[in-house]
Amino acid sequence: MSDNLAPHQKSREAQFPRIRKKNNGRPLLMGILNITPDSFYSNSRFSVEDALKRAIEMIANGADWIDIGGESTRPGASSVSIDEEIQRVIPVIKQLRKENDNILISIDTRNHQVARLALESGADMINDVSGLRSQEMVDLVIESQCAVCIMHMNGEPGSMQDNPIYEDVVEEVASYLEQQAKKLVDRGFPKELILIDPGVGFGKSQQHNLSLMKSVKRFEESGYGILWGISRKSVIGHLTGKDSASDRLAGTLATSLFAAQSGVDMLRVHDIDEHNDLFNVYFALSN
Repeated sequence: MSDNLAPHQKSREAQFPRIRKKNNGRPLLMGILNITPDSFYSNSRFSVEDALKRAIEMIANGADWIDIGGESTRPGASSVSIDEEIQRVIPVIKQLRKENDNILISIDTRNHQVARLALESGADMINDVSGLRSQEMVDLVIESQCAVCIMHMNGEPGSMQDNPIYEDVVEEVASYLEQQAKKLVDRGFPKELILIDPGVGFGKSQQHNLSLMKSVKRFEESGYGILWGISRKSVIGHLTGKDSASDRLAGTLATSLFAAQSGVDMLRVHDIDEHNDLFNVYFALSN
């Protein structure tokens, strides 16, 4: 169907924001834009003033999505007020949408008040690290018919790494995500607009993280798109011996290539340019 058709002439699916990997198997790239002073990777912390410049740079480097967040959810992080989160993210979303009408924007929040304002300001997706625990967030997704990423988090950011325990981490995480997604589907929400994220690093030990990363096939069984957010995280630091997040780019690229080979649909990353180079070369050689 021609892309020149007016929106009302296109099929409903043709109007969905793209959340599944490209036809050649290449994952979509989501650029991380943290409007926070305390995210775990210091080079990803931006003021409201600098955020737009960084977003434009990531778009130029090949980002398919920009994920904008105003609250750090790193292990041990403290929550911020709803008003503070709104003041951080909404001006950036509005300005970015004004500057670029085509880029896809995700709001990284677990608060339905922030998500609603973000959608009204031009965001296309809600990336909920709390996994739709809030009924208000579920209702908002249904009402708005926006794309949504449901992530698994065991506990709260401030305490989630305090001895996390599972009997079967892969099955427990997959079942939870399927259960939360079913709440949407049972109310008529399109599966094509749902991503699931196993939440590596969010209430998991190193072994839990590795088990989840090796089990993409189990998550594919659900029929939903899969998003990974592993960029520069401690799971990579444990594998490489690199204590600083600033030294984990090579390890991140390795996990991203593994993700592409395993069938992950979208990668949430700090380094768009390097990932674009990686996939340009890899897919040119492999296809």
